[in-house]
Amino acid sequence: MNKLKQFFTKVNKIETFSPYFFLPFIFVLYFFTSLFDFHRFDQFKLSESIWPVVILALVCYYIGVYIIDKLQWTIPSFGLSFLGKYVIQFIVLLTMIGLVCFLKLIFDGGLGISDESNRRNLDPKLNFFSQLLWFGVLLLLSYKMILEEKMTWKKAFVYGSILAVVMFLFLLMAYRTPLIIMLFTGIIIVHYVVKQVKLTWFLSALFVIAVVFSMFGFIRVLTEDLSKESNSRDQPDVELTVEEKAKLLTAEQKVNLTPKWIRAINQESVTGHIVLSTIIEYTQEEDYLKGEIHRGIFNTVLPGQQTSPRKKVTEVVNSISIEKGKYITRPSRTTTPTFIGQLFLDGGYLLVAIGFLLYGVLISLIYNKVRQAGIRSFHTVAYAFVITVFTVSMHTGLLDLIFILMLGFVIIASSSIKTNKRKLQY
Repeated sequence: MNKLKQFFTKVNKIETFSPYFFLPFIFVLYFFTSLFDFHRFDQFKLSESIWPVVILALVCYYIGVYIIDKLQWTIPSFGLSFLGKYVIQFIVLLTMIGLVCFLKLIFDGGLGISDESNRRNLDPKLNFFSQLLWFGVLLLLSYKMILEEKMTWKKAFVYGSILAVVMFLFLLMAYRTPLIIMLFTGIIIVHYVVKQVKLTWFLSALFVIAVVFSMFGFIRVLTEDLSKESNSRDQPDVELTVEEKAKLLTAEQKVNLTPKWIRAINQESVTGHIVLSTIIEYTQEEDYLKGEIHRGIFNTVLPGQQTSPRKKVTEVVNSISIEKGKYITRPSRTTTPTFIGQLFLDGGYLLVAIGFLLYGVLISLIYNKVRQAGIRSFHTVAYAFVITVFTVSMHTGLLDLIFILMLGFVIIASSSIKTNKRKLQY
């Protein structure tokens, strides 16, 4: 018993949200849980291992973090320090824009939670700008908590309740990503200004959160209106040999031996594994897309009909899986490629190495700014938001222009705000 207690004592000394632990831990956990595939890998006949590129990504991330940590570099001001005094006013303005667009979206009947097809048919411009509501509220609440001279659990509860209301509003849109970003950014802020979140508590909370959000996605699928063509679950009409049909049927039977609700627990990570493996297989047959995915992020705001990056990923992975008699993603849906898959599809191992190196560098630059200026600064808010978005992108990819703009704003705001140099304490 004493040895077990000593073990947990040592574990709880780990700085849960440091660049060395938080993102890499979620990253490794994501791909580890994907190994419990309940025969889905056989169902999709995966032929390419993801582990070489996963290990490369992790190593390059750590190299980026380590180099910046040792050099003690911080994010530069970019010559924009004169903007620092206007940051809060600008966040308030963004929040107001977001509120107006959100209300317009709701009054127009844009409740994505009512049906999956409604979520995909929301007005794209209103949906884009409505995201500024949760973004602005999250930053303002987090910064207010940071500036509290004496943060109590009572005050934290009040701030948490306000954030919970905003989370509920965006729950009506049926998008999980903003909810996860708000939740984990809030947890990191609490960790630094209220009470340090011990690793054992964090792991327990992480398990509960993962199950809740998995069940949310599961229920969302169960409640689809199958009479709508966009919700069709028909599989591709392709010619398979008798042997291929028998193997596919056997694999599906093995998959169905596990109840759907159990499979739903790690559905996202298993699908991410399948998508990444299929992307690797695609590039070996068709070559890399050489920037098409990342250009698509910005092309979506251009006039006319544009193919979104995730829609392109759907086309890519289905072009491989159709030959095997299955859709990885229904043709009417989009596909989250994982951040590795996003980079690999455009530029292979080289782009993955560069992307994760830059992730490590950027996170470490902001973290060093927090350590230099102290936790009672906007830099803590910036760090919490950036590392959360980067961590979430391990599954979703970083393919939404709104999130890229949010990251850019937070990073520039952090670099422009002047603070006194104080040692990090919490």
